[in-house]
Amino acid sequence: MKQEPLLDRINSPEKLKELPLASLPVLASEIRERIIDVVGNNGGHMASNLGVVELTIAMHRVFNSPVDQFVWDVGHQCYTHKILTGRNDIFDSIRLKGGLSGFPKREESVHDVVETGHASTSISAALGILVGKRLKGEKGKVIAVIGDGAITGGMAFEALNHSGHLRKDLIIIYNDNNMSISRNVGGLSSRSGISKTSSYVSRITATRSYQRIRDLIDKGLLGIPFLGYRIFQFVMRMKRGVKALFLKETIFSELGFEYVGPIDGHSISMLTKVLENIKKLQKPVIVHVVTKKGKGFSKAEDNPADYHGVSPIPSPDDKISLNKHTFTSVFGAILFKNAGKDNSIVAITAAMGKGTGLKSFQGEFPERFFDVGIAEQHALTFGAGLAASGFKPVIAIYSTFMQRAVDQLIHDIAIPKLPVIIAMDRSGLVSSDGETHQGSFDIPLFISIPGLVILAPGSEEEFDLMMTYALNSNRTVLFRYPKAECPIGISGTDLPVETGRGVFLKRTSCQFLLITIGGLVTEALSGCEILQTQGLDIDLYNIRFIKPIDEKYLLELISGYSHVFLVEDGSKKGGIGDSVASLIAENNIDIFFQHNGIPEKFLSQALRSELLKDCGLDGSGIAASVNKFIGTETLIKMKFLEKQII
Repeated sequence: MKQEPLLDRINSPEKLKELPLASLPVLASEIRERIIDVVGNNGGHMASNLGVVELTIAMHRVFNSPVDQFVWDVGHQCYTHKILTGRNDIFDSIRLKGGLSGFPKREESVHDVVETGHASTSISAALGILVGKRLKGEKGKVIAVIGDGAITGGMAFEALNHSGHLRKDLIIIYNDNNMSISRNVGGLSSRSGISKTSSYVSRITATRSYQRIRDLIDKGLLGIPFLGYRIFQFVMRMKRGVKALFLKETIFSELGFEYVGPIDGHSISMLTKVLENIKKLQKPVIVHVVTKKGKGFSKAEDNPADYHGVSPIPSPDDKISLNKHTFTSVFGAILFKNAGKDNSIVAITAAMGKGTGLKSFQGEFPERFFDVGIAEQHALTFGAGLAASGFKPVIAIYSTFMQRAVDQLIHDIAIPKLPVIIAMDRSGLVSSDGETHQGSFDIPLFISIPGLVILAPGSEEEFDLMMTYALNSNRTVLFRYPKAECPIGISGTDLPVETGRGVFLKRTSCQFLLITIGGLVTEALSGCEILQTQGLDIDLYNIRFIKPIDEKYLLELISGYSHVFLVEDGSKKGGIGDSVASLIAENNIDIFFQHNGIPEKFLSQALRSELLKDCGLDGSGIAASVNKFIGTETLIKMKFLEKQII
């Protein structure tokens, strides 16, 4: 008789605690199979989740969620947590429209404490939650789980410093897998393996008996008249020196943390013992666990960057299928081509070398490639320094992560007018990752900054022309483009770039004009075709420049139409549509104007095609909006006038 899978019995952390310790490795294996199967069908974060299965089991075994609260940094490694907290029966829906989020989500479960999606935030949030609990007189521990990639972010160090100062009983689990998305950089992100000596010594220091004896000795030394404090200081220095020979703890100890580790992050029994000990401590603690990203799936273990975020695949053993001709790959190829001709071009990324298309650049020009880690603010100001030294820095960062570096763009780049190029990948609507990863806000955030140039390529040819323009402009230039297939051979996009002016992609002698920006060129063309089949001719203008706009040229252009409709794959409020509307109003241009963009709300996970449809920005939605805007009566009247003229 086939035995019931252990996973089928687990619908809460309490059920997990009922299982014998010896059965937990079997449970870990079942969870891995579940994650591989679902991610294979839906896409999602595979390697990061496979690496923390045992750690998550041990955490839920020792602590009592939701009284004890877990804060996952980035949150993309929370799949095991979701499975163990009553969501296994709907885990098949993860990252699908209307299904589970791929990140912690407060509305999903009381076990999801904060909503995350960006890196380096966990320690700050966890400390705030802990202080709030103590101010209210509540019990319960707060545990932050942060990887060696995320801890390179400046915000994490700010929070570590404050946590050590407050001396609250915060628990930080430092998940050391030597990876973020691309391979990590920086002093904290490397390791030489687990030393048995350091692991044993640090586990002893985490026991309550050791802590009690140490406190007694410290109090005794301080109680010695006259010389007590000096002797205490001497002993402390000696202790730190001896421990530094064995333990990788210096920076954490100096910040006020008790350090435990490194611990084998795939040994549930060892993890359980250590967590049981540190649970009793009333001081800030760092638990250093060493894990293998992609654990249990050989392809993911060998290529964790490739299997960080995967597209849906037929089976876990099949090769990941990716469309190579995307805006991302086109950007990488164009930059690579230009870098071969210009030695002053340097590329910068914030832990996203492969994701932003810079892998070939890194391989061919390693001395001009800089991965700064998960540190977007540093990336921009580092680029500013390179520009001040006469180089041409190109910084590739996802739109959603550019939100973290607004001040650096204004203060360090725009004000001194430095020629830095920023390539904002994943602008507009982004598949599957949900609210935290939508690239909706870059236009409203940056359109008002003086001196910037913001360009939106709509095809491969146009991207190539725009990159040449940017590299020769001696200005701060931002590109914005979606995570989508990049069109080739669209008529009009191969015309020379003129500052502030766009190009017609379709032009007749009609009264109606549709304006689009690069990321929606394909959808706008589709909308025009649909309208044409319905008997409505409409011209299509790709505005190219979000900033600056040649105002006189644009006003003359649109004055020749009765109705002008603009679509953009950015926030409708504060976007390019609002700018054009203001321009029309200020100059008393007698036309009907409307625009559509991403609505003012946070959009949950869905495919990009589904999001475009929901926002009315796919071909059908654009055609419907234009028809509604122009109105049936207007169409009938114009057709009648056409017949009268004939």
